[in-house]
Amino acid sequence: MDLSQLKMFKTVVEQGSIAKASGLLHCVPSNITNRIRLLESELGVSLFIRKGRGLVITPSGEILLEYARKILAYCQEARRALEPSSEPGGVLRIGAIESAATGRLPAVLSAFHQNCPAVQMQFSTGTWQQLVSDVAEHKLDCAVIATKSDHPDITYVNAHKESLILIASPYAGKISIPQDLEGKRVYMWPHGCPYRQALERWLNQHQVPVDITSIASYGTILGCVSSGAGVSLVPAGFFEQFKRTGNIRGYTFNQLPPVQNYFIKNSRIDLHHARNAFETLLRAELNEV
Repeated sequence: MDLSQLKMFKTVVEQGSIAKASGLLHCVPSNITNRIRLLESELGVSLFIRKGRGLVITPSGEILLEYARKILAYCQEARRALEPSSEPGGVLRIGAIESAATGRLPAVLSAFHQNCPAVQMQFSTGTWQQLVSDVAEHKLDCAVIATKSDHPDITYVNAHKESLILIASPYAGKISIPQDLEGKRVYMWPHGCPYRQALERWLNQHQVPVDITSIASYGTILGCVSSGAGVSLVPAGFFEQFKRTGNIRGYTFNQLPPVQNYFIKNSRIDLHHARNAFETLLRAELNEV
């Protein structure tokens, strides 16, 4: 078993087929097929179930995949550690919850590109649970989320505190106390979202019953609110981006405290020049938020 075999195996799993993997790896499909068969023979297990032209990973393959990702990630770390220059370079895979991606991160990503042009950034969004999992499994190098989990491989660093803004259409009527929301439809991200949890706690404290509709898209939430269909509670960064174009008004309440956002990374990966440079810039850029 060697690194090239593990890379081929991992790429086939991620691409879903040998044909797609061959394009990324710049080698003929027959070579990948033979190398994987040799790997299966050496390990004494089947890594894929072959169904026509398709491949389905086996339970044994799932176990090997977990180790392959870790081994390849450590190899990348070793290469970075041995580079003669500490100038950030290579690929940096960044993830973020949608609110951060929409509100605060565009300016940070732009500044990082200017400061570290040799770094190839790959950016994606997801739920905080998925982002934690992806960082732990070395699918992402870092991410920005707004809550903590107890995952042992994740390090949390305070990024910034995000103030909360209640948004509504200009025609939604008076909103100055929690009771003004009674009878209005509220659009929020699904259960597990820290901003939704903050709203629910606030409304429960004031015994205000509301109808919360779950929508996993800030764009859709903004469309519903701006049309006058209801209200929502959003991070201040999101509101600042869309307050002029979204036909919305914002309302703040002292009893809705800011929500801490975190920069997360894999605690098992120490040396990563690009990730560390991005962390430093992120905290400097958002320090005044």
